[in-house]
Amino acid sequence: MTDTLVLIPTYNNAATLADVVSRSLSQGLPVMVVDDGSTDSTPDILKTLESSNSQTLTCIRHPRNMGKGTALKTGFKEAKRLGYSYVITLDSDGQHFPEDIPVLLKEKGERSLVVGSRSIRGKDGSSSFANNFSNFWFRLYTWVDLPDTQTGYRMYSLNDLPGLWLLSSRYEAELTLLVFSAWKGLHLKPVPVKVAYPEDRVSHFHPVKDFARITLLNTILLIVALLYGYPRMMLQKIRR
Repeated sequence: MTDTLVLIPTYNNAATLADVVSRSLSQGLPVMVVDDGSTDSTPDILKTLESSNSQTLTCIRHPRNMGKGTALKTGFKEAKRLGYSYVITLDSDGQHFPEDIPVLLKEKGERSLVVGSRSIRGKDGSSSFANNFSNFWFRLYTWVDLPDTQTGYRMYSLNDLPGLWLLSSRYEAELTLLVFSAWKGLHLKPVPVKVAYPEDRVSHFHPVKDFARITLLNTILLIVALLYGYPRMMLQKIRR
């Protein structure tokens, strides 16, 4: 028995999904895949994988695409219902290496959130800019310096998660989790992980639409930081 589950949200990543799930299963932890309404061959791939890994693989399917934030919420709630204490999340597009799961497990602990930090400088200029932009705003909200605030490769303590009602349905939900975890006083632990950009990788990040959504979120979070985040962090410092 283990207290840790690997959670993989997926949407139309049929080309890379089987490899990511198989390599995750080989790490010796149970795996849960939340299919967020895929319209490609993902359902068939998961049926095949589930039939041969019935004891270690759980698959949940949304009837339609509802966004990564909603897929994460579904996975977190089910993991908690099943009795797990920790969840490791990674993406199904092949950029994360499941072989790095032990790196995150070494930092496991209560009142902490382990953040897998990719080395993306010089490999993807746009990703590097977007990550630096996100890191700047995150530091402004939380007074915490993290090298990679956009990574989806993380280990969460389910008992210490911020309220899931705070999460938006889409991509920016992961940033919200980081911000509210910092305000809650959790220890954010960055650990280095490898990253790859396979040729058949499918990304669902829409530069214009998602950047506009993140800009709106940054504005909202700045207001919340002034009214709630900063006072709470100051109180925590006084108590220490």
